[in-house]
Amino acid sequence: MVHRNARPTVSDIRGMKARGEKISMLYVTTLEQAAAADAAGIHMLSIEGRFFSPEMREAAGRCFVQVGLPYGGWGLFQGQHLATAEDYLRAAYHFAAMGGDCFYCAASYDIQKVLCDNHVPIVAHVGLIPSYITWTGFRAVGKTATEALNLWKHVKDLESIGCFGAELEVVPDRIGELISQNTSMIMLGMGAGPGADAQYLFAEDVLGHTDGHKPRHAKTYRNFSAEFDRLQQERIAAFKEFVADVNSGAYPEAQHNVSIADAEFDAFKAGFSQ
Repeated sequence: MVHRNARPTVSDIRGMKARGEKISMLYVTTLEQAAAADAAGIHMLSIEGRFFSPEMREAAGRCFVQVGLPYGGWGLFQGQHLATAEDYLRAAYHFAAMGGDCFYCAASYDIQKVLCDNHVPIVAHVGLIPSYITWTGFRAVGKTATEALNLWKHVKDLESIGCFGAELEVVPDRIGELISQNTSMIMLGMGAGPGADAQYLFAEDVLGHTDGHKPRHAKTYRNFSAEFDRLQQERIAAFKEFVADVNSGAYPEAQHNVSIADAEFDAFKAGFSQ
C-alpha cells in the first residue's frame, strides 16, 4: 500500500501551479482506470463518491484524488440525498477517512463555506456547470464580456470563501488563461484552453468509448469501443460454444470431474438405498 505521505498534498498541487507546471487530470470510474492512471503518471483523478472505496484509493496509488460529493438529485450518500451543510460535511469526512485528498462540491456558497471553514479542501465549478444546466443550456460560457465578468466574479467569490480550486468548464481559451493566472485557486480546465492550471478529461473520452455526445475538447487516444465490441462478440461466441457442448455432452470432460476410487464407490453403492 502506498503510504499517505508519499502522495501529493494540497500544498504540492499549489506548488505545481506556482511553478507553472502542467497538471494532468482524469475522471475515472473503475479500478483498472485508476491503476492505469497511476502507472501512467497522471497527477490528479476525479472519482465520484459512488465509485470511491478503499480499493479505489489503493488502485489510484500516488494520484491526488478529488472525490465528487453528490449534489441534490444527482446522487445519494448512504441512501440519502445531501441537503444541508452538515450532510455535506459528514460525507466529506467519510470519504476523507478513505483517503480522499479534496472534494468536489457544486452546492451553494453557504454550504461550500462551511466545508472550507472546517479545513476541507473544496473544488467548486464555474463555467458550464452540469448540475445548473437549465440556467445556461449546454454551451460555452463567457463568450461575451458581461458573461465573462460574471464568471470572474464567481471565481473571486469562491476564492474568498476558501475554495482550493474549481473546475473551469467550456470557457473561451483566453478567458480561461487570464482567470487561471489571477486566482490562487487551482483551475481545472475542461475545454478551457491551454492556459488553465490542469487539463482534465474523462477516461472514457481518452479511451474512445463515450456514450452519446462527445464534447469538442475531448481527445481520443485509443479505440476501446471497437475492442469492447469485439470482446462482446467473443463473449457471445464462447457462450454459444458452451451451450453446444452442454447439449452434445462434450462438456464436462473427464478432466473437469472429481473422481472417486472404485472401492469407495462400490461401498457407497452397497449402502445406497432408493
